[in-house]
Amino acid sequence: MTETLVQQAETLLKVQDVRKEFPTQSKEVVRAVDGVSLEVRKGETLGLVGETGCGKSTLARCIAHLYDVTDGSVWFDGRDITRLTRRQMRPLRREVQMIFQDPYGSLNPRRRVGSIIGDPFAIHGIASGAERKRKVQDLMALVGLNPEHYNRFPADFSGGQRQRIGVARALALRPKLVICDEPVSALDVSIQAQIINLLADLQHEFDLTYVFISHDLSVVRHVSDRIAVMYLGKIVEVAPTAELFKETRHPYTRALLSALPVADPDTSDSREQIILMGDIPSATNPPPGCRFHTRCPKARVQCAESEPGLEPAFDDDPAHRTACFFPLRVGEDLSAAVPELKAS
Repeated sequence: MTETLVQQAETLLKVQDVRKEFPTQSKEVVRAVDGVSLEVRKGETLGLVGETGCGKSTLARCIAHLYDVTDGSVWFDGRDITRLTRRQMRPLRREVQMIFQDPYGSLNPRRRVGSIIGDPFAIHGIASGAERKRKVQDLMALVGLNPEHYNRFPADFSGGQRQRIGVARALALRPKLVICDEPVSALDVSIQAQIINLLADLQHEFDLTYVFISHDLSVVRHVSDRIAVMYLGKIVEVAPTAELFKETRHPYTRALLSALPVADPDTSDSREQIILMGDIPSATNPPPGCRFHTRCPKARVQCAESEPGLEPAFDDDPAHRTACFFPLRVGEDLSAAVPELKAS
């Protein structure tokens, strides 16, 4: 088998030029996701990061077929699922599941935990009665919950325990792909570590593939094999995790990294500090050319006139791609850059 065929065989999820637009009451269109392409291989964790409003969660819902895409295609396990009807998607629901951000809002407060976790078995006609109860209690034990609490309501659990309930529900049918939509952002730091470790253990045990969405690069760095960085509906950089942190190419990625907290105060005082001016432009009227040029310290005239493609910079490996006309070199001081273009 050639390397290309092996790579195709290992690809579980393929997103091709996906666009998702939402109409507004003023007859404008919000371009939440605008031409995103990426691949996720079986057994890996792809981290998806970016500021609030960049389109991460919308892309996740397009992948899970909770939103119909405006354009482009989504392929799962070699099958185009883009235009499937709800009935056609039903068998695939067993293989693609989501863990949602809010452990409070994602669980029905009027239903007992056993019923919530047992819903996938009931919906797909897999188990009922005593068998369903046994499966649910096994799942509760698997994620670190007391199976004796089967009949309790969500209000009887802490935030971390509620997120474990969400994890148990997502894993009930042994899916191939789990989309984690900021699963720890609403939790305390100490609880975040527990949930992240739980997800890692479950991935190894059940050979799961994750798309892990977060605005926190320190969390994504810990869990991801590769990271894709989004800005205003587009992927601006994608690379293996270690390489992204070592050889950052896109100015936006470098700015995100410069904002990460550092434990050593001496290191914190001496490191590069990048402060982006202005707010993210509106998704209803994005700027021409590179979406980031209105805030970029290296912006040039070309950046406002043309849109850069996502491709390797310098001598980077093909797995490390950047959408930038003037990518950063290792050691380049972005904080000292002076843009030719300034936001109006």
